[in-house]
Amino acid sequence: MSIKHGIILAAGLGKRMQPLTLKKPKPLLEIRGKTLLERAIELLINHGVEELSINIHHLGDQIEKYISKLKFRANIKISNEKQQLLDTGGGVKKGTQRFKDNPFFVINPDTLWTEKYSEEIQTLEKTYFKEKTPCLLLVNKELSIDKSFKGDFNLKNKIITKDKKNQYIFTGLQIISRDNLDFISKKVFSINEVWNNLIDKKNLYGIESNQKFYHLNSIKMYEKISSLSSID
Repeated sequence: MSIKHGIILAAGLGKRMQPLTLKKPKPLLEIRGKTLLERAIELLINHGVEELSINIHHLGDQIEKYISKLKFRANIKISNEKQQLLDTGGGVKKGTQRFKDNPFFVINPDTLWTEKYSEEIQTLEKTYFKEKTPCLLLVNKELSIDKSFKGDFNLKNKIITKDKKNQYIFTGLQIISRDNLDFISKKVFSINEVWNNLIDKKNLYGIESNQKFYHLNSIKMYEKISSLSSID
């Protein structure tokens, strides 16, 4: 059994990447000649995802045009948030309506996704089907090229907790299903509300990534990553 659906969160404003994002949406910025968005799409399609949703807001027309020009081996639809940004949770809920009861990947293109994540996405999927609960791909903050991260979670025996001091960072990749969002009736909400509810029930699982973590959360990090002679 494999997951055939996924959503890419591409509706962010990219404020910390200005001035680069004043005329171009952040997902269309390039590292080594390939956009962040294409990297996210390729990771999911190469895993076997056949149906993708991409939410858009800031300069969203450029993303629509970009997708229409490229020929990907998947059915890609746009989830339009041009009039109102729905935050991460609201964006996922709106953008996955056509997925019905099927589980799906949620991926953030802010991370520099490469084929090195292929084995870990398989492990994440196996854990999801074994535990039958949402799963996040986490990384020890010691593996992050950006040392400013304080950490999002802790991880013990695959169970995620959130404490005063946290050692693990959320990579931007997770598996979830729409029934985990149903308890929230608001249109605009953060995915953190969903996670906190699951953590309270000790029902949020995590898989640890062994990859060096490249996350483009500021123009400083974009310039630093762009200047590297190699991506480990």
